Amino acid sequence: MTGRPAPAVLPPSLRAWLGLIAALATLMVVVLGVLYVGHDKPGMVDMWIQPAMDGVRPPWRSVALAMDFCGEPAGAVTLVVAAVTGCLLLRRPRAAVLIVVGVCMTVGTTTLLKHLVGRTIHGGYLSYPSGHTAFLTALALMVALLAIGPLGLGRTAGTLLVLAAALVAGTAMGWAQVALGAHYPTDVLGGWCTALAVVPATAWLVDRMADRTADAGRRERR
Repeated sequence: MTGRPAPAVLPPSLRAWLGLIAALATLMVVVLGVLYVGHDKPGMVDMWIQPAMDGVRPPWRSVALAMDFCGEPAGAVTLVVAAVTGCLLLRRPRAAVLIVVGVCMTVGTTTLLKHLVGRTIHGGYLSYPSGHTAFLTALALMVALLAIGPLGLGRTAGTLLVLAAALVAGTAMGWAQVALGAHYPTDVLGGWCTALAVVPATAWLVDRMADRTADAGRRERR
């Protein structure tokens, strides 16, 4: 007797839309990377946006610092452990795998891109794309993906939920990074797009690997 198949972490109804979004996000990451490769100063878009957000004062500075902590190692690990624990308590091990692999892939991609692009801020700190923004966006995006099935959402509602979660998380962390002077606005956009590019691909890969493992297990039991 075999158990019920584990639900896909990338709902089939969303694959086409999220695939298109991931492709467009990848294009944006590449375009911004080419535009700012080796730069150490803000671009035109940055100079237009940054003055309105830079140098935030109390009490909003405390809010920005709290958001920034969520992307620091201690804060990020806490959020990931909480998300994985929730998945395991709900008996969704595939979802727990997605959280871990998705975060690792997103952070790894931003780290690689920083060294490839070489854009710096404050005299040598690699800045493009924003890893903090990419991390929180990716985590919110994955949690939203995992909520689609239990909520019984269709393609349109599911896509809107995923995009809304990514937008809220990316905007909040992006604002904090620019307000604290840690990143240029275009770094934040690059980090947001990196998450949108990496997470759907990672979710598809996790589903493929899990399904193949389950099929192999069923064949062995026959």
